[in-house]
Amino acid sequence: MKSYNVVAALIVKGNSVLVSQRGYGEFKDKWEFPGGKIEGNETEQEALVREIKEELRADIEVGEHLITVHYDYPNFHLDMHCYICKLLSEEFHPDESVEEANIFVELDKLSEIDFLPADIEVVNALLQKFSR
Repeated sequence: MKSYNVVAALIVKGNSVLVSQRGYGEFKDKWEFPGGKIEGNETEQEALVREIKEELRADIEVGEHLITVHYDYPNFHLDMHCYICKLLSEEFHPDESVEEANIFVELDKLSEIDFLPADIEVVNALLQKFSR
C-alpha cells in the first residue's frame, strides 16, 4: 500500500480555523485543512511554510504540534502532522487550481463540515484544545 507523509496547517484566527475544499481528485468537494506532502529533506515546519505559500500565497508562523493522524484510506496510508499556525498578514490569495474554496469556520461549527475522514480526528483535537 502506498504511504504519504504530509503536513496540515491549522490556521487559527480568533475563534475560527481555515478550512479548504478540495477542487480535484477522488475526494473533490470534501473539506480538509490546507497543507501537503513533505518533500526531500524538509522538516515538517519547512514543508508547511512552503505548502501554504504555494496554495494560499501567504506566509505563516508555525506554532505547536497538535496531533499526528495515522489513517488508512482504501488505496493508501496517510501520516498527517498537524500544527497550529498563524497568518502573518490578513490577506491570502488561494490557488484555485488546488482548492475550490478556503473559508474561516468557527470552531463550534466544524462538526457541520463534510471533512475527509482523516481530518475528523484533527477536528476533535482542535475542539478539545480550544474548549478549555
